[in-house]
Amino acid sequence: MTSARDVMHTGAECVGEHETLDAAARRMRDLDVGALPICGDDNKLHGIITDRDIVVKCLAADSDPKKMTTGELARGKPFTATADTDIKHVLETMEEHQIRRLPIVDEDKQLVGMISEADLARNLPDKEVGRFVEAVVARSV
Repeated sequence: MTSARDVMHTGAECVGEHETLDAAARRMRDLDVGALPICGDDNKLHGIITDRDIVVKCLAADSDPKKMTTGELARGKPFTATADTDIKHVLETMEEHQIRRLPIVDEDKQLVGMISEADLARNLPDKEVGRFVEAVVARSV
């Protein structure tokens, strides 16, 4: 059985819920990533922010990225999995909710890793990756 632990990448960095969007954008650039988990003062996962969120929900809305915080964009409860979650359930979650990145948390809701499209492509059989691309990526284009 393949689990999220077998596919996820560790070392994902959180951006604080009080950090500004311009700081988050610089961190994305420096880490060469398109999304960052948002963690609260309690070190628990509060959401995830993407480069697209910054553009659409801040810049295109004429808001100031030097004043708007990541926490202001952290709406709703983020979809997550634990490291022991079976990869089939991970894929079902990502497909059902049309998400391209899934934070992996421990029992205390603290971030332990992330699963992205690239992680799936590197670690799963081509057939599974193709099904995921068809279900999530192709539908959103």
